[in-house]
This record gives sequence, C-alpha cells and structure tokens, in this order.
Amino acid sequence: MSNRIITISREFGSGGRTIGRQTAEKLGLPCYDQELIEEIAQESGLNKDFIKEKGEYAPRSSLFANSFYYDRSYGGFSVQDLLWQSQRKVILNLADKGPCVIVGRCADYILQDRHDLLKVFVYASMEKREERILKVYGESEEAAVKRLQEKDKRRRAYYRLYTDLEWGVAQNYHIALNSGVLGIDRCVDILVSLY
Repeated sequence: MSNRIITISREFGSGGRTIGRQTAEKLGLPCYDQELIEEIAQESGLNKDFIKEKGEYAPRSSLFANSFYYDRSYGGFSVQDLLWQSQRKVILNLADKGPCVIVGRCADYILQDRHDLLKVFVYASMEKREERILKVYGESEEAAVKRLQEKDKRRRAYYRLYTDLEWGVAQNYHIALNSGVLGIDRCVDILVSLY
C-alpha cells in the first residue's frame, strides 16, 4: 500500500495542525487545513467565518441536542448539511488531484474507501494540551481547560453526527500518536517514515 494521502484528526491543543503542516513540508506535499475554508466557501457560497466555526464543530456538544438544533429549511437540509456536502466534495476533489495532507473536517471518514490513505489521530493528555494552548493562545488556565473540553465535545458531536462513528477511537485510524509524550518533531518523523 502506498500512502499518497494523510489525514490528520486531532484533539484541540494536541499540535495536530502543526504536525500536519510540518509533515507535508518535509514530504513536499500540499497541506490543506485553513486552505480548505477558501475552497469550501467557493464551492458553497457560504461565509468563511461560518465555515471556520461550523466545519468541524457541532453547535451543541450532544448528538441528541444537535438533531433538534438545525433548521431544515433548504429542501429538508440545514445550512450545516449543505456545508457538509460542500466540504465533502472539496476534500474528494483535492484527494483526486494528488498526494496531500488534510487536517480535520472528517477527511479520514470522507476518504475512507481509498487504498492510498493513512488515517492519523493526534492526542495528548489534558495537561500537555493545556500547556500548549496557554503558550500558543495565551489564555488563562481556567479558560484553557474549559476551551479544551468544549472544543473536544463539539468535535466529537460533529464527527458522530456526520459519520456515525466515535471520534478518537483507535479502530477508526491507522495510527494514533500521543504528541504530549512523543513531541511534535518525533510525530512528524514517524509520519514521514510511514509515508
């Protein structure tokens, strides 16, 4: 199996985005992360800020609450559903263009039928993630813990809503990397060697 495409799913604050970017850089591949927002905006006509906020996060942290949240005013679809369809189309098109690294947005699920895919999940302990976001985002300790918990809950709910799978469960990925133990550079080296 040759891995042409790497998808990076990650806990908030684990450094998954950085690992994806550095892996792509070392391999000489394009990395699609924030770049996806522009592509999805062009495809869907939706506002970039809306895509940034709603493209990976459910509005509520519970799957049950989300099922009642969405306004189904677009022929039975919500704006969130339309965003999902646009996001899915963009990710499939980018994967068809050639080797790349795609960060987040359920790309691991969207591309799951490809034989040339390496699905990665990056995680770390709450303490390591808190330490990272305090350093990167400069938040207070109390705000950091709440932000970590809320972001993870909403990512989990979004993933469950659109994939019917459990986010972060090892069986859904080819490899899970603990960035808090391994460090960013070692995670990158592992992915480069696997590629």
